[in-house]
Amino acid sequence: MNQKLLFDRVSIKTSRLVTHHYSTSFSLGIRCLEKELRDPVYAIYGFVRFADEIVDTFHEFNKQELLQQFRLDTYKSIREKISLNPILNSFQATVNHYHIEDELIEQFLKSMEMDLTQKQYDEKSFEEYILGSAEVVGLMCLRVFCKGDDAQFKHLKPFAMKLGAAFQKINFLRDLNADYLGMGRTYFPGLDFTQFNEECKKQIEISIKADFDEGYKGIQQLPRGARFGVYVAYVYYLALFKKIKNTPSERVLNSRIRIPNRHKISILCYSFVKHQLNLI
Repeated sequence: MNQKLLFDRVSIKTSRLVTHHYSTSFSLGIRCLEKELRDPVYAIYGFVRFADEIVDTFHEFNKQELLQQFRLDTYKSIREKISLNPILNSFQATVNHYHIEDELIEQFLKSMEMDLTQKQYDEKSFEEYILGSAEVVGLMCLRVFCKGDDAQFKHLKPFAMKLGAAFQKINFLRDLNADYLGMGRTYFPGLDFTQFNEECKKQIEISIKADFDEGYKGIQQLPRGARFGVYVAYVYYLALFKKIKNTPSERVLNSRIRIPNRHKISILCYSFVKHQLNLI
Protein backbone atom coordinates (compact mmCIF):
# COMPACT_ATOMS: atom_id res chain seq x y z
CA MET A 1 0.00 0.00 0.00
CA ASN A 2 1.16 3.53 -0.80
CA GLN A 3 2.38 4.86 2.55
CA LYS A 4 0.92 8.33 2.02
CA LEU A 5 -2.43 6.68 1.34
CA LEU A 6 -2.11 4.80 4.62
CA PHE A 7 -1.35 8.05 6.45
CA ASP A 8 -4.33 9.72 4.77
CA ARG A 9 -6.58 6.91 5.97
CA VAL A 10 -5.28 7.27 9.51
CA SER A 11 -5.82 11.03 9.25
CA ILE A 12 -9.47 10.81 8.21
CA LYS A 13 -10.10 8.25 10.94
CA THR A 14 -8.82 10.87 13.37
CA SER A 15 -11.28 13.43 11.98
CA ARG A 16 -14.10 10.93 12.34
CA LEU A 17 -13.06 10.20 15.92
CA VAL A 18 -13.06 13.90 16.78
CA THR A 19 -16.53 14.35 15.29
CA HIS A 20 -17.99 11.34 17.08
CA HIS A 21 -16.59 12.40 20.45
CA TYR A 22 -17.50 16.07 20.24
CA SER A 23 -20.91 16.03 18.55
CA THR A 24 -23.38 13.16 18.44
CA SER A 25 -25.87 15.30 16.51
CA PHE A 26 -23.47 16.21 13.69
CA SER A 27 -22.15 12.65 13.63
CA LEU A 28 -25.70 11.46 13.08
CA GLY A 29 -26.22 13.90 10.22
CA ILE A 30 -22.91 13.03 8.55
CA ARG A 31 -23.69 9.32 8.66
CA CYS A 32 -26.85 10.09 6.67
CA LEU A 33 -24.93 11.68 3.82
CA GLU A 34 -24.06 9.79 0.67
CA LYS A 35 -20.96 7.69 1.44
CA GLU A 36 -18.49 9.67 -0.67
CA LEU A 37 -19.49 12.92 1.06
CA ARG A 38 -18.96 11.75 4.63
CA ASP A 39 -15.18 11.86 5.00
CA PRO A 40 -14.79 15.37 3.50
CA VAL A 41 -17.38 16.70 5.95
CA TYR A 42 -15.69 14.88 8.84
CA ALA A 43 -12.49 16.64 7.75
CA ILE A 44 -14.19 20.05 7.81
CA TYR A 45 -15.74 19.39 11.22
CA GLY A 46 -12.41 18.24 12.68
CA PHE A 47 -10.74 21.44 11.48
CA VAL A 48 -13.34 23.83 12.87
CA ARG A 49 -13.63 21.84 16.10
CA PHE A 50 -9.91 22.07 16.83
CA ALA A 51 -9.86 25.82 16.15
CA ASP A 52 -12.86 26.25 18.43
CA GLU A 53 -11.15 24.23 21.15
CA ILE A 54 -8.18 26.59 21.07
CA VAL A 55 -10.29 29.65 21.87
CA ASP A 56 -12.83 28.01 24.18
CA THR A 57 -10.95 25.41 26.19
CA PHE A 58 -7.18 25.81 26.45
CA HIS A 59 -7.27 28.49 29.16
CA GLU A 60 -3.92 27.58 30.69
CA PHE A 61 -2.09 28.12 27.38
CA ASN A 62 -1.36 31.13 25.17
CA LYS A 63 -4.43 30.92 22.93
CA GLN A 64 -3.28 33.71 20.61
CA GLU A 65 -0.04 31.89 19.84
CA LEU A 66 -1.80 28.55 19.44
CA LEU A 67 -4.35 30.00 17.02
CA GLN A 68 -1.69 31.81 15.02
CA GLN A 69 0.35 28.62 14.71
CA PHE A 70 -2.80 26.72 13.73
CA ARG A 71 -3.44 29.31 10.97
CA LEU A 72 0.13 29.05 9.65
CA ASP A 73 0.02 25.25 9.74
CA THR A 74 -3.33 25.24 7.96
CA TYR A 75 -2.16 27.27 4.99
CA LYS A 76 1.15 25.42 4.84
CA SER A 77 -0.69 22.08 4.71
CA ILE A 78 -2.94 23.32 1.89
CA ARG A 79 0.04 24.62 -0.07
CA GLU A 80 2.21 21.51 0.43
CA LYS A 81 -0.72 19.04 0.38
CA ILE A 82 0.39 17.32 3.56
CA SER A 83 0.57 17.88 7.30
CA LEU A 84 1.84 15.74 10.13
CA ASN A 85 -1.19 16.97 12.06
CA PRO A 86 -3.77 14.38 10.93
CA ILE A 87 -6.67 16.82 11.34
CA LEU A 88 -5.01 19.34 9.04
CA ASN A 89 -3.92 16.60 6.66
CA SER A 90 -7.55 15.53 6.21
CA PHE A 91 -8.68 19.14 5.89
CA GLN A 92 -6.11 20.10 3.25
CA ALA A 93 -7.11 17.09 1.15
CA THR A 94 -10.75 18.22 1.23
CA VAL A 95 -9.83 21.85 0.53
CA ASN A 96 -7.66 20.93 -2.45
CA HIS A 97 -10.05 18.37 -3.90
CA TYR A 98 -13.19 20.50 -3.66
CA HIS A 99 -11.49 23.86 -4.28
CA ILE A 100 -12.62 25.45 -1.02
CA GLU A 101 -11.64 29.10 -1.16
CA ASP A 102 -9.02 30.62 1.13
CA GLU A 103 -11.50 33.42 1.81
CA LEU A 104 -13.84 31.00 3.59
CA ILE A 105 -11.05 29.60 5.72
CA GLU A 106 -9.72 33.06 6.60
CA GLN A 107 -13.16 34.36 7.53
CA PHE A 108 -13.63 31.39 9.85
CA LEU A 109 -10.26 31.94 11.52
CA LYS A 110 -11.02 35.63 11.89
CA SER A 111 -14.15 34.80 13.89
CA MET A 112 -12.11 32.48 16.08
CA GLU A 113 -9.74 35.38 16.73
CA MET A 114 -12.69 37.56 17.71
CA ASP A 115 -13.47 35.08 20.48
CA LEU A 116 -10.08 35.83 22.03
CA THR A 117 -10.74 39.52 22.57
CA GLN A 118 -14.38 40.42 21.86
CA LYS A 119 -16.78 40.05 24.77
CA GLN A 120 -19.80 42.04 23.60
CA TYR A 121 -21.13 42.45 20.10
CA ASP A 122 -23.00 45.17 18.24
CA GLU A 123 -25.03 44.41 15.12
CA LYS A 124 -22.06 44.75 12.75
CA SER A 125 -19.61 42.62 14.75
CA PHE A 126 -22.32 40.03 15.47
CA GLU A 127 -23.04 39.63 11.75
CA GLU A 128 -19.33 39.35 11.04
CA TYR A 129 -18.92 36.71 13.75
CA ILE A 130 -21.88 34.68 12.47
CA LEU A 131 -20.49 34.89 8.93
CA GLY A 132 -17.15 33.43 9.97
CA SER A 133 -18.16 31.01 12.68
CA ALA A 134 -21.15 29.45 10.95
CA GLU A 135 -22.09 30.67 7.49
CA VAL A 136 -18.73 30.00 5.83
CA VAL A 137 -18.59 26.55 7.44
CA GLY A 138 -21.89 25.83 5.71
CA LEU A 139 -20.33 27.04 2.47
CA MET A 140 -17.34 24.72 2.90
CA CYS A 141 -19.75 21.81 3.23
CA LEU A 142 -21.77 23.08 0.27
CA ARG A 143 -18.64 22.96 -1.89
CA VAL A 144 -18.45 19.26 -1.04
CA PHE A 145 -22.15 18.66 -1.66
CA CYS A 146 -22.08 20.34 -5.09
CA LYS A 147 -19.07 18.29 -6.24
CA GLY A 148 -17.62 21.02 -8.43
CA ASP A 149 -20.88 22.34 -9.85
CA ASP A 150 -20.18 26.05 -9.45
CA ALA A 151 -23.57 27.20 -10.75
CA GLN A 152 -25.34 25.01 -8.21
CA PHE A 153 -23.07 26.29 -5.44
CA LYS A 154 -23.81 29.92 -6.28
CA HIS A 155 -27.55 29.24 -6.37
CA LEU A 156 -27.60 27.45 -3.00
CA LYS A 157 -25.08 29.73 -1.29
CA PRO A 158 -27.54 32.18 0.36
CA PHE A 159 -29.68 29.33 1.71
CA ALA A 160 -26.65 27.52 3.18
CA MET A 161 -25.57 30.72 4.90
CA LYS A 162 -29.00 31.22 6.47
CA LEU A 163 -29.10 27.64 7.72
CA GLY A 164 -25.64 27.99 9.26
CA ALA A 165 -26.72 31.22 10.93
CA ALA A 166 -29.83 29.55 12.38
CA PHE A 167 -27.78 26.69 13.83
CA GLN A 168 -25.28 29.08 15.39
CA LYS A 169 -27.91 31.38 16.92
CA ILE A 170 -29.59 28.36 18.50
CA ASN A 171 -26.22 27.35 19.96
CA PHE A 172 -25.84 30.85 21.40
CA LEU A 173 -29.32 30.73 22.92
CA ARG A 174 -28.73 27.27 24.35
CA ASP A 175 -25.34 28.27 25.81
CA LEU A 176 -26.21 31.72 27.20
CA ASN A 177 -25.17 30.85 30.73
CA ALA A 178 -21.93 29.06 29.84
CA ASP A 179 -20.83 31.75 27.39
CA TYR A 180 -21.44 34.56 29.85
CA LEU A 181 -20.29 33.01 33.12
CA GLY A 182 -17.55 30.84 31.67
CA MET A 183 -16.18 33.10 28.93
CA GLY A 184 -17.62 36.52 29.72
CA ARG A 185 -19.17 36.68 26.24
CA THR A 186 -22.53 38.07 25.19
CA TYR A 187 -23.06 37.43 21.50
CA PHE A 188 -26.53 38.84 20.84
CA PRO A 189 -26.36 42.60 20.13
CA GLY A 190 -27.78 44.81 22.86
CA LEU A 191 -28.52 41.91 25.19
CA ASP A 192 -28.16 42.74 28.86
CA PHE A 193 -27.55 39.38 30.47
CA THR A 194 -28.99 40.63 33.77
CA GLN A 195 -32.24 41.72 32.07
CA PHE A 196 -32.86 38.66 29.88
CA ASN A 197 -36.62 38.02 29.80
CA GLU A 198 -39.39 36.61 27.61
CA GLU A 199 -39.39 39.66 25.33
CA CYS A 200 -35.63 39.40 24.70
CA LYS A 201 -35.97 35.70 24.04
CA LYS A 202 -38.88 36.28 21.66
CA GLN A 203 -36.92 38.75 19.53
CA ILE A 204 -34.06 36.27 19.17
CA GLU A 205 -36.50 33.51 18.25
CA ILE A 206 -38.03 35.63 15.49
CA SER A 207 -34.61 36.08 13.92
CA ILE A 208 -33.86 32.35 14.16
CA LYS A 209 -37.17 31.38 12.56
CA ALA A 210 -36.53 33.68 9.60
CA ASP A 211 -33.12 32.05 9.04
CA PHE A 212 -34.61 28.57 9.44
CA ASP A 213 -37.33 29.23 6.85
CA GLU A 214 -34.79 30.38 4.27
CA GLY A 215 -32.39 27.55 5.08
CA TYR A 216 -35.09 24.94 4.58
CA LYS A 217 -35.70 26.16 1.03
CA GLY A 218 -32.09 25.33 0.28
CA ILE A 219 -32.31 21.86 1.81
CA GLN A 220 -35.15 21.04 -0.58
CA GLN A 221 -32.87 21.88 -3.51
CA LEU A 222 -29.74 20.06 -2.37
CA PRO A 223 -28.41 17.11 -4.39
CA ARG A 224 -30.14 13.96 -3.15
CA GLY A 225 -26.89 12.52 -1.77
CA ALA A 226 -26.57 15.45 0.63
CA ARG A 227 -30.22 16.23 1.33
CA PHE A 228 -30.99 13.53 3.90
CA GLY A 229 -27.97 14.23 6.09
CA VAL A 230 -28.52 17.99 6.13
CA TYR A 231 -32.22 17.46 6.79
CA VAL A 232 -31.42 15.29 9.82
CA ALA A 233 -29.29 18.13 11.24
CA TYR A 234 -32.09 20.59 10.44
CA VAL A 235 -34.74 18.51 12.21
CA TYR A 236 -32.48 18.08 15.23
CA TYR A 237 -31.89 21.82 15.54
CA LEU A 238 -35.55 22.51 14.90
CA ALA A 239 -36.46 20.20 17.79
CA LEU A 240 -33.92 21.98 20.00
CA PHE A 241 -35.32 25.34 18.91
CA LYS A 242 -38.89 24.30 19.73
CA LYS A 243 -37.79 23.04 23.14
CA ILE A 244 -36.06 26.34 23.88
CA LYS A 245 -39.13 28.28 22.71
CA ASN A 246 -41.26 26.30 25.16
CA THR A 247 -38.82 26.85 28.03
CA PRO A 248 -39.15 29.94 30.27
CA SER A 249 -36.43 32.55 29.75
CA GLU A 250 -35.18 32.14 33.33
CA ARG A 251 -34.51 28.45 32.81
CA VAL A 252 -32.87 29.06 29.42
CA LEU A 253 -30.59 31.51 31.18
CA ASN A 254 -29.61 29.12 33.94
CA SER A 255 -29.44 25.72 32.28
CA ARG A 256 -28.39 24.08 29.03
CA ILE A 257 -31.35 22.73 27.06
CA ARG A 258 -30.66 19.34 25.51
CA ILE A 259 -32.31 16.77 23.25
CA PRO A 260 -32.23 13.28 24.85
CA ASN A 261 -30.58 10.49 22.84
CA ARG A 262 -33.87 8.61 22.52
CA HIS A 263 -35.38 11.69 20.88
CA LYS A 264 -32.44 11.87 18.47
CA ILE A 265 -33.26 8.35 17.30
CA SER A 266 -36.88 9.31 16.69
CA ILE A 267 -35.64 12.35 14.73
CA LEU A 268 -33.57 10.03 12.54
CA CYS A 269 -36.52 7.71 11.89
CA TYR A 270 -38.85 10.62 11.13
CA SER A 271 -36.33 12.17 8.74
CA PHE A 272 -35.69 8.85 6.98
CA VAL A 273 -39.38 8.29 6.28
CA LYS A 274 -39.80 11.81 4.88
CA HIS A 275 -36.69 11.40 2.75
CA GLN A 276 -37.76 8.04 1.35
CA LEU A 277 -41.19 9.41 0.46
CA ASN A 278 -39.69 12.55 -1.12
CA LEU A 279 -41.59 14.71 1.40
CA ILE A 280 -38.66 16.94 2.38
